Amino acid sequence: MNKIHSMSCIVFLIATAIVVGPSATADACEPCNRAFQAALENEEERANGLLAEHYAQTVENHSKFSVLSGEQQVEDEPEETPTILAQAGNPDSATGTSPSPAPTPSLVAARAQQPGVGINPNPHNRDFAAIFEGDDFIDIIERDENLEDTPPTGYMPQDVEPDVELEIELHEGKTYLGQGVIYDGFLTDGSIPGPTFRVQQGDIVKFTVHNGGTVPHGASIHAAYTATSKHVGQIQPGESQSVVFRATYPGVFMYHCAPGGHAIPMHVMGGQYGMIVVEPEQTYKLEEELGQQPDLSLYLVQNEVYANGRDAVDGNPAYAAFNGQPFRYIEDPIAVEPGDYVRIYYLNVGPNLLSTFHFVGLIWDYIYWQGHPEARLPGGQTVTAGPSDSFVIEFRIPPGEGTYTMLTHVVGYASRGAIGLVVAEEGADTEDVILADGPSFSDEEIEELSEQAVRTIAPFKPGSREYEYPERYGADVDEVLVEIKGNSYNPAVIEIEEGTTVTWRNDEVFGYLQGEFSGIHNAVGVSGPESFSTAMLGHSEQDSVTFDEPGEYDYICTPHPYMEGRIIVRPAEEEEPTATGCSSVNSTGSIPALVAVLLMVALAAVRRGDR
Repeated sequence: MNKIHSMSCIVFLIATAIVVGPSATADACEPCNRAFQAALENEEERANGLLAEHYAQTVENHSKFSVLSGEQQVEDEPEETPTILAQAGNPDSATGTSPSPAPTPSLVAARAQQPGVGINPNPHNRDFAAIFEGDDFIDIIERDENLEDTPPTGYMPQDVEPDVELEIELHEGKTYLGQGVIYDGFLTDGSIPGPTFRVQQGDIVKFTVHNGGTVPHGASIHAAYTATSKHVGQIQPGESQSVVFRATYPGVFMYHCAPGGHAIPMHVMGGQYGMIVVEPEQTYKLEEELGQQPDLSLYLVQNEVYANGRDAVDGNPAYAAFNGQPFRYIEDPIAVEPGDYVRIYYLNVGPNLLSTFHFVGLIWDYIYWQGHPEARLPGGQTVTAGPSDSFVIEFRIPPGEGTYTMLTHVVGYASRGAIGLVVAEEGADTEDVILADGPSFSDEEIEELSEQAVRTIAPFKPGSREYEYPERYGADVDEVLVEIKGNSYNPAVIEIEEGTTVTWRNDEVFGYLQGEFSGIHNAVGVSGPESFSTAMLGHSEQDSVTFDEPGEYDYICTPHPYMEGRIIVRPAEEEEPTATGCSSVNSTGSIPALVAVLLMVALAAVRRGDR
């Protein structure tokens, strides 16, 4: 299996080597995916018997389910507005907001002018008997619609007219994290997090996902109590797909990219997520007691940013943030007045870390687990939230002026950016609504910021630091190991002497045959003195290439072309650094360490002499 090759792959690799430069991005190699699967199905080509048998058994198990095998028929969306729906009691046929325009660079700016995009101003008065008439699952639907205390599921025929239309664009690109740091990874509508959506309990929602990137993307919508992956689970580059559901449960929910399989955690860790709030029909308790709506509704996403895929898998973020930018509300504090009634819609998207969200100087009046008004607890100093956990939090700003610090009380990550200030002053201009949208920038602004940036971090390819400080190996190192983990090469940049062998080992574990063809990888040169390629590697497999020609080599993974690495090959006659071997320890620290050891030995000898 680890010697899989096909004519399609060879043609693709030759074309890639010709047209793709070190900073370019190629489309994912679907022929490579098919060749890999075909080899798994051919017993004679299974070089790694156990691994191939495990994959093959997975394929067989999945084939029992039409949902997993891809044989299930998905309802086609109508080209025109359906005429089968009863409109009785709903004279305004254009309920909800108008469909958003196709995503453009100005989409985020347009949304900023319309806080709470998605809120349906019209009351619900839908004829569900007509909507579900003739449905194949009418018995289940009638059962659920007639439950006394439990809402129905979110299942809806896909040709129903929605109350609200929402849309996002998923793509790869750059954004600015502040403090001179550019992030190069996965984005939603050009930012991290994506736009904040608000709908009302009972709304029929049409959620459209556009893939503006070069690899498959998709969506998981936590507010939808119905199967969504068959509609928006895997969307090819340049395509758009939609799902229709009824928002039957209130609360604060996450949405994120979900192309299937191994790609789901990779794209979430890469930055594609956002908040969708289903506003309840029932009033929250403090609003009921005070007889007013909040003076400030603060929508707050806590998220993590990773410098490389290995750190993402290991849960070691470079930064943590509220609403996408580390220290965003330290640099730009939130203004309130003494006595203001504040409601926070808090969501820890993670994707890895536990948070204990806290306000210094405040005790919650009420908290609502997952934002459900019936899941209420009084008082408290923190809310504890794992990834995708959420709360609605209500409190009053005490009399008097003062500063209140909000932070995750997992304080190591507060020091990395998940901290902010709320400042109470008389006469302050309290904003009614602050959404959880990440900062947005035009292409021109990103280009200018990139030129001035002190650092670029990229989970799946070399960032600026890696280019400046490659892992360097001496002449006495015959073989260097590059670990493939978290859809990244680790180290991303290495410097070796000519004649050195580089071995790539795939340490991904999640390698099932879905999505972005999961955790299979290779290394294919796209520029350099000589062409090279490894076999396609499954879990724990490895392949090697010996580099005899000095120069610089850039390479990618063909199933995941946003994965990039670099190899610098020195001529043998150049002065060599101290060897570090496969331990990946930077050689620049070895001499100072040796000096320190010698000093310690000398001091010990002096002390023995003093005795």
